[in-house]
Amino acid sequence: MPTESSRKPRSDALHNHHRILGTARTSFAAGGLDVSMTEIARRAGVGIATLYRHFPAKSDLVIEVFTDQITECVAAIDRALADPDPWHGFRTVIEQLCELQAVDRGLTTVLLASVPDITVFERERVRVENALAELARRAKAAGRLRPDFVRDDLTLVMMANSGITAGSEEDALAASRRLAAYLVQAFQAVPERHPLPPAPRLGPHPALRGPHWR
Repeated sequence: MPTESSRKPRSDALHNHHRILGTARTSFAAGGLDVSMTEIARRAGVGIATLYRHFPAKSDLVIEVFTDQITECVAAIDRALADPDPWHGFRTVIEQLCELQAVDRGLTTVLLASVPDITVFERERVRVENALAELARRAKAAGRLRPDFVRDDLTLVMMANSGITAGSEEDALAASRRLAAYLVQAFQAVPERHPLPPAPRLGPHPALRGPHWR
């Protein structure tokens, strides 16, 4: 029969595993996948050796952090494909991707880019790319999406959305929703003007701060 002392290491190991995962989720969401293993170990309050015992490679940690979220994202895109209104399905995906990126920079990288050493999500990534292309094709065929929209325009959306800086997640989401609304209206074959979501109080972007802001 296991003794208390024999159960404790397993309990401590499980605690460390959950602590590392929680820290990695928060770190990747805020800083993307560039956050180092050393930094994650420091934030989690464990030694680097402990982290590598649980996750021998960074790719192992990324996979465990994002597996469930990738599954949910693919399901959302499948729902958009099943939408009988092609424009609504396309628009919804744009809005959801922007919101997703606003709160989790790591997930959008895994979902929309080919990440070295992390091939386990490649099938899902290709599926997402093909689904986005099909959604755009259907929206064009329905006369709702402007005919000169190309795949690289979605990259432009993600690049613009990734530049949002805000003091809180709430403000980042509000800014992302407003940006997505602007872009969606620009993508329409025949623009329809609808009220934009409320604008958050962001202040000037750091890149725009000249001497007159100091």
